[in-house]
Amino acid sequence: MRAIRVASVALLSTAALALAAPMASANDGGTTPNVTSFGFTVSPATVAPGGTVTLNATGCQEPLVKVSSGIFDAVELNEGKSATAKVDADAKPGAQYQVTFDCKGEKGTTTLTVAGHSTGTGTGTGTTTPSKGVKAGLGGGAGGLDSTEIAAGSALLAGALGGGVVLMRRRSGGNA
Repeated sequence: MRAIRVASVALLSTAALALAAPMASANDGGTTPNVTSFGFTVSPATVAPGGTVTLNATGCQEPLVKVSSGIFDAVELNEGKSATAKVDADAKPGAQYQVTFDCKGEKGTTTLTVAGHSTGTGTGTGTTTPSKGVKAGLGGGAGGLDSTEIAAGSALLAGALGGGVVLMRRRSGGNA
């Protein structure tokens, strides 16, 4: 009988950890696009300094979507039509910039990377050389947890452990 109690507490603890894990990995530090009720793209995702990118937004009920970034002047997409933006010629090679799409107050973001260096054509289509190796981390968002996520995960774990204790007491008639 004691083995059943221990097994049920272990099962509840495992379930609590399994529920807390997706919450802990939900924040990846902003390296992937976030989910919105409308779609948006920046193409290409990597561009040379002085090059151009094509901006597109679909599914927004408003006819106007505002696009902004620290790497190019603000752009307005009218009635679902795409537009182009010229990247600043002095953009730092290897840097990543956030691009924000605003559809009637709902904002979606994605990342635009500046290529290593260009051949000097100014079109953004020249040969590029990577300036660094790959970006490695702790498996997604493990390094980007904020206090809210940690508190929520801790509350789930504490609730599961408390539930296991209550369950054990009820089964043993309060003599656990």
